Amino acid sequence: MLRLKIKELMARKEFAEGRRVMISEIAESAGIHRVTLSRMINRRGFSTKTDYLDRLCAFFHCRIEDLVEYVPDDQLPTPRK
Repeated sequence: MLRLKIKELMARKEFAEGRRVMISEIAESAGIHRVTLSRMINRRGFSTKTDYLDRLCAFFHCRIEDLVEYVPDDQLPTPRK
């Protein structure tokens, strides 16, 4: 599964800039609907467009490997019931 590390990048940007970074700010700057961005952040294994990944890399000034991580299925935690 591919895991999006948007929360980590948000935290890094907040620390570097000394301010809170809101989902709405990222969505507006990257041209991604806020609901779509929220799903990217909160849904495990959310499938998205490569164009959105490109826009997020531009917003965070990062490389794709800073945004996306491959996690083998056998290393995923089992979901709570």
